[in-house]
Amino acid sequence: MTDTTALYVYALVPDRPGAADGVTGLDGRPLRLVAAVGTGVAALVHDGEPEPFQGGDEQVRRWVEEQSHAVTTVWERTGSALPMTFNVLVADEPPPGNGPGPGPGRGAEQRLTDWITSQASSLTNRLEELSGRCELRVEITLDRPAAPTTTLAQGTAATSAPETRSPGMLRLLGKQREQQARNAAGELADTLHARVRHRLLSVAEDLRDRAPTQRTSDETHVLSAALLVRHEDVDAVGTVLSRTRAEQPACRVRFLGPWPPYSFADTEHHFQSDEVAGEPPGRAPR
Repeated sequence: MTDTTALYVYALVPDRPGAADGVTGLDGRPLRLVAAVGTGVAALVHDGEPEPFQGGDEQVRRWVEEQSHAVTTVWERTGSALPMTFNVLVADEPPPGNGPGPGPGRGAEQRLTDWITSQASSLTNRLEELSGRCELRVEITLDRPAAPTTTLAQGTAATSAPETRSPGMLRLLGKQREQQARNAAGELADTLHARVRHRLLSVAEDLRDRAPTQRTSDETHVLSAALLVRHEDVDAVGTVLSRTRAEQPACRVRFLGPWPPYSFADTEHHFQSDEVAGEPPGRAPR
């Protein structure tokens, strides 16, 4: 037990003595495991004050990357993890009535282990379910200028003699061609979405849609998803994406990972609101 007043929680992991040895977290803070005796579950933490980490965008990105690196290192050593969001803090419990009383409330470490013990069955089951699994992120878009389309041919005759058109008419025709390209790309994207989703689910154990993170003005969204995949099936996902790209060269594919299963550490395994200090701005990583 330490004299500090809070624990910053990075993840819940199988209790493996030594798994956090030499691992550092935010701003180089040394990490340790807090085990809930008899549960087989431990929390990856650093000791600190009950104040959330706040700063500019660049500083927060650096902290998120440091947290991601720490969780990934321990995940690789333990084989499973339930990563936490950024800025999850468990503070010392105040005395009864938030004032002078018969004695102090529970310390942060006791609160943390009590919570793990109360959730031991579900936590253990989920850690076992995620053992040997990783998360992959897939994002697919269509390059509209490169996408095949038949609707553009409809405007060819109207624009075959641009010298006879006024500037206003040329602008109008240009907007019409752009809209036709968007419509054609949208129809193709819908077809590709259904096809790729089906293929990915044939090699992944779970798929969760995500908001697109990257798209230029000339791209049409096809699919953005997190995949839960067994380590031995990562190459199979790559094969699906390569096949998609070969069949439709206008596809742009972004394929990231493997990472700990951030998108699959279900919310019911996070701390109850009365156990948490600070407001998480977003799920790590990236």
